[in-house]
Amino acid sequence: MLRSVILAASRSSQVERLVATAPYTRDVVRRFVAGAATDDALRATRGLVDDGLAVTLDHLGEDTVRPEQATATRDEYLKLLKMLGGAGLTPAAEVSVKLSALGQMFDEQLAYDNARAICAAADAAGTTVTLDMEDHTTTDSTLEVLSRLRKDFPSTGAVLQAYLRRTESDCRELSSAGSRVRLCKGAYKEPESVAYQSAREVDKSYVRCMNILMSGDGYPMLATHDPRMIAIGEDRARWFDRGPERFEFQMLYGIRPEEQARLASEGYTVRTYVPYGDEWYGYLMRRLAERPANLVFFGRALISKK
Repeated sequence: MLRSVILAASRSSQVERLVATAPYTRDVVRRFVAGAATDDALRATRGLVDDGLAVTLDHLGEDTVRPEQATATRDEYLKLLKMLGGAGLTPAAEVSVKLSALGQMFDEQLAYDNARAICAAADAAGTTVTLDMEDHTTTDSTLEVLSRLRKDFPSTGAVLQAYLRRTESDCRELSSAGSRVRLCKGAYKEPESVAYQSAREVDKSYVRCMNILMSGDGYPMLATHDPRMIAIGEDRARWFDRGPERFEFQMLYGIRPEEQARLASEGYTVRTYVPYGDEWYGYLMRRLAERPANLVFFGRALISKK
């Protein structure tokens, strides 16, 4: 019920105007979104890199239904990558790309072509790309595009979601040498037939998937804010004799910054996922709708930096 209410609000221009003009909104948005413009993204990236953190940048806007929208998203990434390279922020900064923003929903070949252009620009800038994962209906398509891209751009990263029942198998497939894989819990509302429903089962799956990736030959990227999962990740690194250069932690911009700083100070690579763009309202509302429990999660983040 709550999820339906949040989704309805995400589509309401009246609610958007109300939220956008509320006195507290600017501080909330600034905490979790770098800003609307490319310059805002670079400014946030510079600050994080200067603090010893790595960065992955996501240009907001995944509800793409027309080719010209997909082209505009591609062009923004090309501009961003050129600016990152020119500012000397690569390879510490890379980009995360949603194929749905590049046309995946209506033309998979167009999405591939756009992603390929972004990968080429990233390569020229001295960095790389990670393909974000969305709901389970796009998993096979995204992994197929990933496979095609890796033929010419082998460092292209994958994202796997531990709450999907298939993910242990996908981890085995993608744990080969040089394979960059971001492991997250997953936040979309999925049917029980394809996804674990309880937090306990998702956590258990996350650990199983982590073990597969950490014992493999690839480069695991552990995306989690959960203190237990972070502690297990540190333990598995010791168990599987992985030095800090052979895996990394990832967290969202604005979430647990003190923990990000702690891990970085202990020699771990910590990559901050930084969203930017003028579609911040949809981004925040979708994050809340995916799991209404995120209301508590974001609320805690506003009053705590740990």
